[in-house]
Amino acid sequence: MKLILAVLVLALVLVVGTQAQWHRYPGQAIGGAKDMYRAYQDMRKANWRGADKYFHARGNYDAARRGPGGKWAARVISDGREALQGLSRRGNSDAAADQAANRWGRNGGNPNRYRPKGLPRK
Repeated sequence: MKLILAVLVLALVLVVGTQAQWHRYPGQAIGGAKDMYRAYQDMRKANWRGADKYFHARGNYDAARRGPGGKWAARVISDGREALQGLSRRGNSDAAADQAANRWGRNGGNPNRYRPKGLPRK
């Protein structure tokens, strides 16, 4: 009986603990979308050849650090962007590399792995 009660209490704690965070999800998603936009703006401002993978990884990394909502926003934005570009690209050769950089950042990998030499810190 005690074992059954302990299992039920543990299950209840897990369910309540995970469900108690639902109210943070939208804020995390909005913050993650802002992180992705900031990385895009920084990429445009830097105008550095070969730096796009770094900014892909950095945007996804920053967004995912916000929590599950940020990670979701990063995945939706990244996948949507690649899908749209796939329709307009002549050669889809670097779409797989872009998606690899997206996944790397989203899964907590250091974005500096993709940072090209000479890219200013700012």
